[in-house]
Amino acid sequence: MLFIAVFASCTNFSFGTKKQTQALDTIVNFSSVDTSPSFKVCDSLIAKEEKSNCFRNTIHNKIGEELLKHEFAVDKAVSEIVFVDLVIDSKGTILLKDIESSEAIKNSLPQLDSIILLSVNKIPKIYPAIKRGIPVTTKYRLPILIELKE
Repeated sequence: MLFIAVFASCTNFSFGTKKQTQALDTIVNFSSVDTSPSFKVCDSLIAKEEKSNCFRNTIHNKIGEELLKHEFAVDKAVSEIVFVDLVIDSKGTILLKDIESSEAIKNSLPQLDSIILLSVNKIPKIYPAIKRGIPVTTKYRLPILIELKE
């Protein structure tokens, strides 16, 4: 008599049960971050929107404080918005990328660009934005209202 034994795992046989597979989340939205850049004063906030608002308000206040330390003399009143493009890298270093202003501002306040650069360099330590647990580089556009009277 011939006796043959076959040993196999039950997982090799399909008895009508569907294999459960976990769908991987492979779509990454690079235009948004899980956590926005932050300052130490914003650490206690938990909600994403509150933390983002804290960052925005703090950076506006820090640059505004520096600009107010300087006196500007103009021939005619100025009321315009200057856009400052900043890059916050994955290490938290802030870099001034560009300053977008009108020709009128450039002519009236030729020293404004260098003062804004000085103000950006005085910003305290920034914690970088986080995407999926990894520090990432982000861009931030800071509008600054310049209002000067004669």
